[in-house]
Amino acid sequence: MSLSANRQPCRLSRPGVVCSLGDDLETIADALFAGRRGLTSSAAFTPERELPLGMVTRSLPDWDDWPPEQRSRNNRLLALAMQRLHDTLETLRESVPPERIGVVIGTSTSGIGETESAIADAGREGSLPETFRYANQELGAPARFVAERLGANGPVYALSTACSSSARALASARRLLASGACDAVVAGGADSLCRLTVNGFASLEAISESPCLPFSAQRDGINIGEAAALFVVTPEAGGIQLSGTGESSDAYHISAPRPDGSGAHEAMRQALAMGGCAPEAVDYLNLHGTGTRHNDSMEAKAVATLFETSPPCSSTKALTGHTLGAAGALEAAFCWLALDRGRLPVHVFDAVPDPELPLLDYVMPTVTSEHKPYPLKHALSNSFAFGGNNAALLMTREEA
Repeated sequence: MSLSANRQPCRLSRPGVVCSLGDDLETIADALFAGRRGLTSSAAFTPERELPLGMVTRSLPDWDDWPPEQRSRNNRLLALAMQRLHDTLETLRESVPPERIGVVIGTSTSGIGETESAIADAGREGSLPETFRYANQELGAPARFVAERLGANGPVYALSTACSSSARALASARRLLASGACDAVVAGGADSLCRLTVNGFASLEAISESPCLPFSAQRDGINIGEAAALFVVTPEAGGIQLSGTGESSDAYHISAPRPDGSGAHEAMRQALAMGGCAPEAVDYLNLHGTGTRHNDSMEAKAVATLFETSPPCSSTKALTGHTLGAAGALEAAFCWLALDRGRLPVHVFDAVPDPELPLLDYVMPTVTSEHKPYPLKHALSNSFAFGGNNAALLMTREEA
């Protein structure tokens, strides 16, 4: 089955991406399809404990001439992603009135890292720095930042549903277009490394001290990363379409997923139904695949229940770390690359699948090593979050 001609078109532009694999699509694609990890061993957030982190190590835009309320690492990541979208954004400015351009950004950290530094300064100096602004850490701050730099005056807001945040931002962009509220939406997400998230996951005993091994029998937790990924979403036919979205809520536990995977299953089912795509037509599945015992178990069950035969699939978090609120948009960008290049992102682990889980069709390095294009049409991306907050995005490559 294919995207019906009478369905609401929703084209995803070439994405602007910065993550630990790089900040240009060619470099990122090379690592993605070769299965090269982008992890750095660091004790920056956990003194005396080295952890593998998906750190962005390249230089970011200078913030010296920015207003104090905009000076956050999240916004620096977003500024670089916007630079990588420069031509697309210039065309957008020239062709769409500002009041018809929306901005929706998913995040979970916003400017928390800068607040951590300010509080540390206050502990030493007795007062917060003069440049500190509480507005930095407001969850809407990254969306305001993008809108102000772009000159967008349409609907502007942020979503913070933990690790499904930016997947839901893209789903929201689709609804804004379908409702007629916008003629274009800049949508995606950003999250940066900080003590709160790294130590928070460590306190849950969810952090691995080694590069993570999603779906392996030896998996023992996640690696945390940072990223920004942005798309311009327009109601145009052709290209790579956001053809379906699915959202559900387990409300099973504050942090643990529902063990039977029923909420994850429902999100995937909804996305396929909206896109008019049968399960057997999915050419690639980007797994949420965090590398924790419970999350991988739940997701494997959900996939096995929905698909009679597993599609080729991989967890790219083994390459980038889990970028939290940015993960949904980042992995949508990886699916965009897969559809655009006709190649499959590699599943990197120790090649010892957990025998207690349903066996999925993991993409091994030999599948893509010959660089022969695959006729890929449909890609599905999963994002599952604390509180049982689930999202799935279906992307379809269509001819104009």
